[in-house]
Amino acid sequence: MDVAEFRFSVSLSALKLTFMLLFALTPAEGQFHVVGSLQSIVAVPGDDVILPCHVEPKFNVAWLTVEWSRPDRRPDPNDRLSRVEYVHLYRDAREVPDMKIPSYIGRTALFTDGLREGNISLRITNVTQEDEGRYKCFIPKLKSQTKSSIVHLIVAETMTTETPLHPETLQTPEPMDEFHSKGGLSRRSRLIPLVVVCVFILLCVAVAGRWFTESKHRKTEQVQEQSNLHHD
Repeated sequence: MDVAEFRFSVSLSALKLTFMLLFALTPAEGQFHVVGSLQSIVAVPGDDVILPCHVEPKFNVAWLTVEWSRPDRRPDPNDRLSRVEYVHLYRDAREVPDMKIPSYIGRTALFTDGLREGNISLRITNVTQEDEGRYKCFIPKLKSQTKSSIVHLIVAETMTTETPLHPETLQTPEPMDEFHSKGGLSRRSRLIPLVVVCVFILLCVAVAGRWFTESKHRKTEQVQEQSNLHHD
């Protein structure tokens, strides 16, 4: 194998490596998951709380429907026109209050800027004992088999040593930090630009080397042709 063939082989290998890395590091359809808090969220009456929920890996859901509901809440069996209402409904890039449970009106909000990174955490202000229970975060049109998650809210009259978690540790508006600390997508996603740049440099070196070798080879052939003409 001459130098030109060797450099061409290197360039092909680098190109293959690029596609393999991009394929491995890019989440395919169906790999997204809606992830809530594995631990109960604890608060006392009057607190503002955040129910953590996000899409993993990061995914822009700003134009998708996001539903927060109480799965244990059922329509009144005596009222045929009753319907399961939402704690918070986000649709067409805005909140839809028409189907909201009356007791939550004016007390819930999503983090609008966080939606672009898949953060669908819900803030509830001035919680009451009636707010205690299971909450479901759900993205109906997410291309995944895991479109929802459950977050459990406990509203205790007083905090004791038996309280699962201190509320202050649960009220940060950045639940994605927990995901980052676990070394998930954020660490891997930071590697993508570095890998691409390195492979691009290898490709440039290989292509430049091949061009230089072929140019030198053409010049050699021209010299030989000229030499042959002189001999003739």
